[in-house]
This record gives sequence, structure tokens and C-alpha cells, in this order.
Amino acid sequence: MKTPTKLQPEELLRYSRHLNLPEVGIAGQERLKAARVLLVGTGGLGSPLGLYLAAAGVGTLGLVDFDKVDESNLQRQVLYSQRDLGRPKTEAATERLSGVNPFIRIVPHELRLTSENALELFDGYDIIVDGTDNFPTRYLVNDACVLTGKPNVYGSIFRFEGQVSVFWGARGPCYRCLFPEPPPPGLVPSCAEGGVLGVLPGIIGSLQANEVLKLLLQQGEPLIGRLALFDALKMKFRELRLRKDPECPICSAEPAQRELIDYDQFCGLKEEAPMETPNEIDLEPQTLAEWLQKGQPVTVLDVRNPHEYDICRIEGAKLVPLYELQSRLDELPQDHPIVVQCHHGPRSSQATAFLRQSGFPQAWNLAGGIDRWSLEIDASIPRY
Repeated sequence: MKTPTKLQPEELLRYSRHLNLPEVGIAGQERLKAARVLLVGTGGLGSPLGLYLAAAGVGTLGLVDFDKVDESNLQRQVLYSQRDLGRPKTEAATERLSGVNPFIRIVPHELRLTSENALELFDGYDIIVDGTDNFPTRYLVNDACVLTGKPNVYGSIFRFEGQVSVFWGARGPCYRCLFPEPPPPGLVPSCAEGGVLGVLPGIIGSLQANEVLKLLLQQGEPLIGRLALFDALKMKFRELRLRKDPECPICSAEPAQRELIDYDQFCGLKEEAPMETPNEIDLEPQTLAEWLQKGQPVTVLDVRNPHEYDICRIEGAKLVPLYELQSRLDELPQDHPIVVQCHHGPRSSQATAFLRQSGFPQAWNLAGGIDRWSLEIDASIPRY
């Protein structure tokens, strides 16, 4: 971190509640002003992180995101409002955070974090905060932090549960010590599919912000070597002790990996060849619409959960939740096509592959799920 930066007279009143804390004081607040923190992701976790770190007086906040504000974000991403719909998140977040604290600098990085840009980007910051929601980026953030020697303040959320830790390969375990390999593609549903309680990112993101401030102030006991688990329904915290893996491929004494890799490939998201040749399993929404319009025999199989089916459905679709599919194969026809759909596509892809292996060669996956169907075919179907 840079040499502490002297506070301006106007900042003394703004930070007075900090200055009254012996653990912070003038010296600590000047350390915060000199600090440079990079937020990877400005969504659910990035919103409380940005707001509290800006208010606390962290001098430079970098924001990495390439997404635009969508209406489905507003249930939990409190950085944004209705008027921000369609704007780049980094643009809207920069404007909001600059209004929170005019004495700090906001640096937007409107880009996708990749193996090509991560090391150079991380090098300009003291602490990296992981507010992402996908495995390739989590492994990329971890590995880039290890290679640049930066602490990685990690958080994740799903449904009603969250996790927080500080992964710092130089002082303790890294993310790969806890999760050496990612789960198989499609095994863990995304928040878009599984849902998330709106207040949960506020809780977990605030805990991450707390860890950032502790690290910068060099106070308290950071979550290095510890994983905090939170259950919102039970209102309970648990803690797991983490050990550094002596054979970790990235942070061990003799690492096997000394540079960043292709993380989509590492997480199994790229395939060297199509899933099936010559027939792909994906079916375009327009093709299904033409089949239905012509009255061709076709079964639309909805493998979402019942509560999702209650929100919206393709007219005439048969509901068989994915977890019931294996026990209900006898309900499905074999003499005409079955088009399987879920919300965005991952669950239906898994179901389609299973059906083909189970003797249903005319099973197809509706590309993009009911969400794309709503966008391209039937706007009367509400999106969620």
C-alpha cells in the first residue's frame, strides 16, 4: 500500500466516527485513503461492497464488470435504480459511488476479466475482492491473486446461504486449497436458476467489506484460513478451519502452475467437439414455434421446479421436474419429438442428454430456455 495520504480538513468531520476509534484514528483513516481496492463484479455482492468501502474512505476503488443493468438485478443490487436500466454497470456504479464520497477516486474497468488482462490489472491494487458468480472467474481471481501476491477477499451466495473468507496464498490457503477442482458443469445451478434472497448479498457483501477494512487497518483477525458460513433462514453462522494444501498446484512451495490458464476449459465449459455429431441437441426457439404453428406432434417438456412453472410456462408444456425425470420416463412419447426446456438451458441440456441415452433419440434442448422464448417468440410470457 502507498504511503498514508493526509486528510483534508473537510474529511475530518466526514470520518469523525472512525477517528474516534483508537483502532482507526487519523493514521488508520489515512491508510484507508491511500489504499487501492479492486472489486471484481459490481452486482449483488459488489453493491454493498462499493457503498461501504466508498463511505469508509477507501481512496481508490476499481470496478470490473462488463454487464448492463437489468430489471432482474434491482431486487438485490442496491447500487442501481430504475433509471439505470440498460446502462453499463461500471458507469452507473461510478456515478453513484462518486455521489457517496467525492473525496475518493472511482476507476471503472468495463471489461471481462481474462487470463490476458488479470495480472496487469491486479498489479495496480492492494486488495482484490471477488464478487463474482461463476467458477471460471473465481479460479481466475484466485490464481491471479496468488501470482501477484494479493489477498483475495472471497464471497459467494446461493438461495439463503453465503460464504466469506480471505484467501491469501502468501499467508495461508487459497481458493484451490479448498476447492482443487470445479464441480462438473451444470451440477451447481446459478443464482438465476436457484434464486437468491434479496437481502443475502447485502449481508455477505458487508462481511467482505469488513474484511477489507480489517486488512487495510491491520486490525482484528482476518478470515485467513477460515471460512465463515451463513444460513439466513436459521440465522446461524458456522466456521470451518482451512488448511493450506502442501500440494496445491498454484500456492504450494513448488507449484505445478506458474501462469494463468484457460479457465473456461478448466471448468469444462469448452468442448473440443460438438456434443453430438452430426446432430446437435439444441433446437432454436424459432424452429419449435414453427412446429407448434404447423400443428406437428411435439411434446414440450418443462424440467423446471413447480414454483417456476407457476410463474410462467409455454402453453401446453408438460411439467416433469429434473429430479423426477428418471422415475417418469414411462410418461414420455417415443414416436414424436420431445423439446426440453428450463429457464436458461443448463438443466434442459442435462435432461436432453439423459433422454437420448435412455432411448429417446428425438429429444431436443430448447436453446436459451423459456427466457429466450419470451424474448424472441412470445413476449406475453413474463421473464423472471
